[in-house]
Amino acid sequence: MTKLEFKNTVFVLSEKLFPMVSRILGSHEKAEDAIQEIMIKIWQKRRKLKNHPNINGFVFLTARNYCLDVLRKKKIEPYDGAHLKIMTSKDENSIEWQELNQIITEILKTLPLQQKEVFLMRDIDGYEFTEIAAALNIKQTHARVLISRARKQIGSVLLKTYDYEKGAY
Repeated sequence: MTKLEFKNTVFVLSEKLFPMVSRILGSHEKAEDAIQEIMIKIWQKRRKLKNHPNINGFVFLTARNYCLDVLRKKKIEPYDGAHLKIMTSKDENSIEWQELNQIITEILKTLPLQQKEVFLMRDIDGYEFTEIAAALNIKQTHARVLISRARKQIGSVLLKTYDYEKGAY
């Protein structure tokens, strides 16, 4: 793979990787450093990539695994929700928004890992199902099932939490 091919097929994905890497590592600064390291790792494997059937998937999977390795070395639990910002609003400093973010973060902690990952990648980071499937090394249909289950669970718990009418009687 030439420099130009690498730039046009792999390096262009660095912006697309940023939301996931930033979320997993917990800061934009760490994400910038990590993406540089990820690109170096992939550049070193460029000869093997030339005939790879799914370069995008390889890049996403490499990025995700790199982030998880960084967290494991620091003995930090991935996807713990400590730095996760679920929703944004003009009024995000209000107590209601903070409470809702906290409730959703707590719900996410109860979800199975793959459901949580697919939910975060799709609804928080905005990835397509093809990218999610490639990053998690699963089929697209399975990713769709996982997001459906995650959304159903989150919706169910939120409904119970905010169902004032039932609690009023």
